[in-house]
Amino acid sequence: MSAYLNLTEVLLTIEKALRERSPLSLVRVGDGENIVLAQRSVWKMRRVLRERWAIKANKGEKGVTLPNIKLRNDLVRAIRRASIVGILPAGDDQIKAPAYLKRPLTNKVFAHFKLKPAVTCHACVNRMMPRTPLFWEILQRQRVLIVTRYPEPLKAVLESDPYYLHVTHTVAFSHYDQMDSAMKEIAAIDDEFDIALLSCGVNAVVLAPRIAAATGKVAIDFGKGPEQIGAAARKLKRP
Repeated sequence: MSAYLNLTEVLLTIEKALRERSPLSLVRVGDGENIVLAQRSVWKMRRVLRERWAIKANKGEKGVTLPNIKLRNDLVRAIRRASIVGILPAGDDQIKAPAYLKRPLTNKVFAHFKLKPAVTCHACVNRMMPRTPLFWEILQRQRVLIVTRYPEPLKAVLESDPYYLHVTHTVAFSHYDQMDSAMKEIAAIDDEFDIALLSCGVNAVVLAPRIAAATGKVAIDFGKGPEQIGAAARKLKRP
């Protein structure tokens, strides 16, 4: 039986890892991850490739190209290694995807690969974090690494009012093919950051446990968290 953490518990777990300088990785499984995991496991490849998400991926919109069994296997290993795994609750209405691509498919692929995370949380925890003052209080005391397609604009926002984060490094990451080069770049600066925020789609699930293992730091699959930052700013600036 896995332990389920609410948002505050997730943040306190992250804070503890940072305080104790111990590795921690948080990954999230949504419709995209489910589709990648379904390749030649619970679905035939032709069904996978018919999905709208897969079609977008093969048009260069998701940072991965399918079919890709190596990526599927990388995801399985990453979910096994992750400290916390975000999964969607039954009946989720936060992610805009057909219901059959959400928790029902997670259940199928997890059963197929015998994935039983010891610690889980809501898969949309990344969207909740930026709206929570505790999240920013934790980050303001740390050196931050940003990994995303266009990191510089995000760095500029996070370093300004009201966040005032110390972003020490950025890594531009846009496709799964960059995995090895990105890890080499990150490992070379392992003593120059405390926490990595990863917004690079499915690739973040693979990256987070690898970064935690290679550097001993905290790595968070931040997903679309940056999209919530505008609303967070308004909240944080309220008198």
